[in-house]
Amino acid sequence: MDTLRTRWHADVTALSPAVDRDLLAAEGTSLLDRWLEDHRAYHDAVHLAEVLAALDELSEGGDLPARDRHLAGLVAWYHDAVYDTGAAPGANEEASAVLAQERLTALGLRPEDVATVARLVRESASHEMTSSDPATRAFHDADLWILASPKERFDGYCHQVRLEHRQVPTADFARGRNAALAPFVDRERLYLTDHAHAHWTEAARVNLARELDRLARPA
Repeated sequence: MDTLRTRWHADVTALSPAVDRDLLAAEGTSLLDRWLEDHRAYHDAVHLAEVLAALDELSEGGDLPARDRHLAGLVAWYHDAVYDTGAAPGANEEASAVLAQERLTALGLRPEDVATVARLVRESASHEMTSSDPATRAFHDADLWILASPKERFDGYCHQVRLEHRQVPTADFARGRNAALAPFVDRERLYLTDHAHAHWTEAARVNLARELDRLARPA
């Protein structure tokens, strides 16, 4: 958790150098408490850490300038800050975006930066991005890094998503999960950054094909 707290501090202070340090620490604790909620199996602090690590890889690969890296990092912090498995489609992302708007404004970020974070949090509901700036491309890809993760991690992720929706009957879950994943297979380009496109695409397509095959014959 200390590593995540350090990252939170760095991302905010890079964009709001005069931020009140007590307010900064309190919001970091509040966010971590959200990511550590008991009902989360996949959308938890591990997922947050993986998205941040993926952003670091994209930065090292030359796809993410320093300022955009911090901006995308704040999107990562807020994109699943509100997570209710029973919520209507898009409701979690909307609530998370509103939270980001309120808290980042209080932390002194520029209005245009707050607006960018809120927009990307909302767009994470479908991963249909409306802009092509570096922070947008990088967050889109980092949030979808899990699709290209090693086989054991990807299969664990699929199991964790099922646990989060354990109340849904098997056949209904399979239909809904197929509807969520199949569009990624149909995309001509799954990832938006050059680095992710070159290094993650093949593994992601293999993983997606395996999971869609499992969903086609649910136990």
